[in-house]
Amino acid sequence: MAKSAAYFTPATLGFLRELAQNNSREWFTAHKSDYEKNVKLPFLRLIADLAEPLKEISPHYVANPKPVGGSMFRIYRDTRFSGDKTPYKPWAGASFYHEATRAVTRGGDADHGTMGRLDAPVFYLHIQPEHGEDGSFLGGGLWHPQPETVKRIRTYMVNNPASWKSAIRSADFEKTFGALRGESLSRPPRGYDPAHELAEDLKRKDFVCSTRLDEAALLGPDLLDTLLARYQRASPLIDWLCGALDLDF
Repeated sequence: MAKSAAYFTPATLGFLRELAQNNSREWFTAHKSDYEKNVKLPFLRLIADLAEPLKEISPHYVANPKPVGGSMFRIYRDTRFSGDKTPYKPWAGASFYHEATRAVTRGGDADHGTMGRLDAPVFYLHIQPEHGEDGSFLGGGLWHPQPETVKRIRTYMVNNPASWKSAIRSADFEKTFGALRGESLSRPPRGYDPAHELAEDLKRKDFVCSTRLDEAALLGPDLLDTLLARYQRASPLIDWLCGALDLDF
């Protein structure tokens, strides 16, 4: 694809760093225009530019640039059930979701791809200043799916072990993402053979891949191409999960 001007700048990361240090309604209100200029508007432009080329990976996936109810997560945290009462997320994120989720309310606090009442795998982008283990990353899959969804995936895995191994153990996939991320049970789930060749994968509660996105790539003019190349490499996992859940890919 042709190069375009960079979407994000050092001011993007600078705002997020300052927000992490001044996470209050008073500070955010005084700097909301900086958020709009340096984070929200360039992120929405990126999402809009991603919409059509993402269709080449799967025609059923949506990059929605609507400022409310689209792919980009709201910056406001849901603090109702959290011990952390800071009001804002010191990062920005977006999920590029399956068209089957269009009937589900979008734009809430579906962090890392939790899709309300309908579980479907997503492509994901997370923007955060580098600090220790934190930083920007991209990936895809299913994060914290509902128990019934996990059961369907495990059943499909047992019935289709070769396709599962093909999806996550190719050279391109492993070079880009390494091992899958997320939580697992301490022992194989009840009803499954502990000696099964996929016993470790059957213990998974999340089915996600991710890879770091360094600041040079995030702030560079080739960001769109970088995302599409890595989403293409993640697509075997997304495709397999769609198959497990009877979704088109």
